[in-house]
Amino acid sequence: MTREQRMFGLWSSPVTAKSLAVSLRLNEPCWDTDGRTLAWVEGRSDRGVIVVQENGGAIRDLTSDISVRAFVGYGGGDFTLSHGIAYFVAQADQRIYRQELAGGRPRPITPAFGAASTPSVSPDGKWLAYVHTYEDVDCIAIVDIEGRHWPARFAEGRDFYMQPAWHPAGDRLAWIEWDHPNMPWDGAELKVANVAFPEGELPVAASCAVVAGGAETAIFQPVFSPDGRSLCYVSDETGWGHVYRRDLETGQVAQLTSGEFDYGEPAWNQGQRNVAITPSGAVVTVRAKDGFDTAVAISASGNVADLSAAHPEYTSLVHPAASPAADRVAFVASSGTIPPRVVVLDLAAESPSVTIARRSASEDVPRAALPSPQAVSWTSFDGEQAHGLYYPPASDRFEGAGAPPLIVLVHGGPTSQVSAAWAANAQFFATRGYAVLFPNYRGSTGYGREYMLKLRESWGIYDVQDSKFGAQSLAERGLADPARLVIMGGSAGGFTVLQSLVEIPGFYKAGVCMFGVANQFTLASDTHKFEQRYLDTIIGPLPETAARYRERSPIFHASKIVDPIAVFQGEIDRVVPREQSDSIVASLRARGVPHEYHVYAGEGHGWRKAETIESFYTAVERFLKQYVLFA
Repeated sequence: MTREQRMFGLWSSPVTAKSLAVSLRLNEPCWDTDGRTLAWVEGRSDRGVIVVQENGGAIRDLTSDISVRAFVGYGGGDFTLSHGIAYFVAQADQRIYRQELAGGRPRPITPAFGAASTPSVSPDGKWLAYVHTYEDVDCIAIVDIEGRHWPARFAEGRDFYMQPAWHPAGDRLAWIEWDHPNMPWDGAELKVANVAFPEGELPVAASCAVVAGGAETAIFQPVFSPDGRSLCYVSDETGWGHVYRRDLETGQVAQLTSGEFDYGEPAWNQGQRNVAITPSGAVVTVRAKDGFDTAVAISASGNVADLSAAHPEYTSLVHPAASPAADRVAFVASSGTIPPRVVVLDLAAESPSVTIARRSASEDVPRAALPSPQAVSWTSFDGEQAHGLYYPPASDRFEGAGAPPLIVLVHGGPTSQVSAAWAANAQFFATRGYAVLFPNYRGSTGYGREYMLKLRESWGIYDVQDSKFGAQSLAERGLADPARLVIMGGSAGGFTVLQSLVEIPGFYKAGVCMFGVANQFTLASDTHKFEQRYLDTIIGPLPETAARYRERSPIFHASKIVDPIAVFQGEIDRVVPREQSDSIVASLRARGVPHEYHVYAGEGHGWRKAETIESFYTAVERFLKQYVLFA
């Protein structure tokens, strides 16, 4: 088929702003204790709905009236299933509700104060442990499943808790805990408590012990084996996040995985999981290499089997959940060309295979019209290597002449990573004739602990320079037009946008900033508890490094921003409050710098409403035409 010659950036695309706005967000697949009922949370515009599928049959909405969403930290850990009952956190009041899958109305079992997350039901179905926060005091709390008792604190005294998990016998509980100024990927501890059951009262911790981790070792997701003999978790003590198994009788610990792979991930959300154990004892986990995921199964004897042949289409697999009744594991799976799906990997079959339970989108765009991400590396300003993913322009109808304009899309965090998952933003721009680079600059995860630690005291340096040199490298290879470079990002990525326009004016043709950090001082004082001390490690402690905070706060250098910029902000953002964007825009307006400012009512730290998503992509496309393509 002969393709039509058309200017890069002006291609007609089948990936529309409206189609992205109506796509579902699929999260946290979870099995009931019967092993046959699977459920997950669907984000529909600004609502979260639990969807249930029984025995692989038709799906149905469970929570039609109540929006489901937990708010501890960045959220996650919205619900669980146990013994035919769903336990979930209601978005409006942050109480935990119970609702029978067989029918009936939901009713709250916790009082309306603070916020709850990650409900975990004891094996006998009597008790529910969860993470709770109130007035910046966090704990592991416990309540009976009928809500007759006032909840009690089961574990307290640390700044943060996550991922409570019951032993199959119900006599032990494990969880992760850590303190400021650490983030969980800096260092955390895995604790196991023996549970006592006083007559007529809620269970209490009889004794507790730290079994893994420390101030300089990140621990992720404890999970007991179904036979109760061992406890698995992910630790980065060797420099890479690997899976370990602790024998509960002898205390001996065995490392189950090896090599330059990461089996863990930064714990930004409460409900994250990366390890599941099947009834036969197989440990199913996901390893990441250069941004691409592969599922693996580790047998009881320690043999590690690559399962990529069972999921050849998928390069991103998140949140594995094992059925209690059969060797089946559910994931949210996607790839650069496949929007997220809830899938079930059947390990019991002679040849492992995947079935699809739910699709997040209509998938009506031909694969030939979509680009696949490519792992790329480049040498940065100081001679060290940086990495990322590159999306070339793609179309089954059009082609361009010369080198395409490039959008450098900087991830948030900043301790995070862009993987080869479905990236709606990349597809939106690449199918219009833009090239897209996701820099996993030094300080990103997925490339080992040493690479991640590069960001310590260096936020605002490596992210800015690695993004710049990544764009230069692509231009030198003929993969990007050096005269039409754009930098775009949200949150921490938005800071990198602002700091780049301050530090290297004229390098980028334009910038697009979503809820970007403009003032490091106010971020340190005004943000939510989870990140209150984050800057201690990635910039430095206050007041000792106040000069560094001023140097890396774009608001104090806003007069240096001269390139066109579009600023987008959620009105009720509690992570990066609106005042940060207001201050930058005030400087732009006073100096007559070409800019746009969009504030979205009812939106927080990121867009959820369908109308916001559609408006955002429409506005960005219009802005790029005006200031990049036709400037």
